[in-house]
Amino acid sequence: MLWLKTIRLCGMSLLILLLSGCVANPPSDFKISDLAKSDIDNVTDMHISQVRMLTRELTIKLYKRNPSELAKAPPGTTVKKRIQQLLDTPRTRRFKELNGAEEIKAIQLSFNEEFQGDRVFALMVGISSMLNAAYNYQDEFFLLDAIDQQKLYNSARNLEIIAWQLNNRKNSRNKPYILSNSISATGIRNLSYERIFGKLISLQDMMALLVADRTNRTITRVVQSAASMTFLPI
Repeated sequence: MLWLKTIRLCGMSLLILLLSGCVANPPSDFKISDLAKSDIDNVTDMHISQVRMLTRELTIKLYKRNPSELAKAPPGTTVKKRIQQLLDTPRTRRFKELNGAEEIKAIQLSFNEEFQGDRVFALMVGISSMLNAAYNYQDEFFLLDAIDQQKLYNSARNLEIIAWQLNNRKNSRNKPYILSNSISATGIRNLSYERIFGKLISLQDMMALLVADRTNRTITRVVQSAASMTFLPI
């Protein structure tokens, strides 16, 4: 509501003004906005930064493994352009080539046999927008910002489902929708994609636990197989 936003902004501005007088010799990298951050806000910002970095890494690796998917993109599209579309601030949540699908719907689209577009882009739009939703569509947090531990927890479970589907779901020709982990001719397994998902899952779970502890709220834990086709709400 507008009046709540106004109170929130006024409160933050007043806090900054009051605290700014206490900073006599700030460090060279100090920003006035840092005064409006708590320890948990700084930790959240660091988690978001790591999530963005891993999202970028996963996007690059998937396109390297699936160059044919990038060929389905609009003419002139590069991997760099895709990363900008996914992570630029402010975020673009809906794309015409995906018919506006985002979050879970975009993820499901990437495994839909009838979809003729760029499956890597659909998957990464789904993952990045889902994770962004878990952080209230924010890339930076301040004192009066709230975060929901359940959304963070649910996003971690959804990542487990995505990782399983990426490895196991196949089309009518018994081919993976999107190539990822593999085994070489000499029997060496490439699990680099799985490791990225593992890092993302750990980040979301850790953040959920930190928020729950800080706010004295509980996490409703869900027991389901990674092979489940049912994603949890964010």
